[in-house]
Order: sequence, then structure tokens, then C-alpha cells
Amino acid sequence: MVLVQKNVAHPWMCDVLGHMTTRHYVAMFDDAAYHMLYTVFGWIGASDAENKIAWADVQHVIDYKAEVSVGDVLEIDSKLTKIGNKSITIHYEMKNLGKNEVAATLQCICVLFDLKTRKSVEISAELRELASKHLT
Repeated sequence: MVLVQKNVAHPWMCDVLGHMTTRHYVAMFDDAAYHMLYTVFGWIGASDAENKIAWADVQHVIDYKAEVSVGDVLEIDSKLTKIGNKSITIHYEMKNLGKNEVAATLQCICVLFDLKTRKSVEISAELRELASKHLT
């Protein structure tokens, strides 16, 4: 697992019951994805500006395991679990450090996406080689 995010559940991220809202779980996982894509591929948002190739999430499966409350300190770890022809699958685990428990997990499928044609494209041999070093 690779540490890809550290955060805090601030009051403005929580609902009237004092629990972090879904929109902020997703935001934290989304930020973590940028770090994971950088770790695996060296990819940043502007990496493929010339060729207009990027990674696009096509499926999220979130499992909320424990409540996150105001002030909780969180970390997200991730691991690459599958490399397909046009997609990769990444597993994320959000841990609540103070409560020593898993707060949520996300399984995400990302496709390599051509921003000009608006279609997925094959993962190149070079990208596949980079990814294979992180496959668990």
C-alpha cells in the first residue's frame, strides 16, 4: 500500500449530525487518486497536454465502514490491483488514525482516455511497464 493522502475532517466537511458528508469522502479519494497516478506513472494533470491523453474514472464502489466525525485525522493508502488493456483498478483504504479503524474503502476503475476523441485508448507498453512495478 502507498500512502497517498492525509487529511482532517473539518467542521465544514460535516453534516448537522457532525459526520463527514459523502461529497468530502469522494473529494479525499479523488485527491488521493492524483497522488497514486503520480506515484505509478509520474502523471500530473498537465502531463499529457500535447497528446490530450488523461486518466478518467469510470466506476467507483465505496464501502463506508465507520463514521468519521469532526476533527478525525485520516490517511488514505492505495494499491494497484489490476491492469487491463485500457483500464487499471485501484483500491483505496481510508483509515481513521485516532480511532484506529478503517473508515471507508474505494475500488476505482480508471481508463486511459483520449480527450480529443472522447474514447478510451490502449495502455501503452511503457505505461504498462510502469504500472506492473506497483501491481499487488
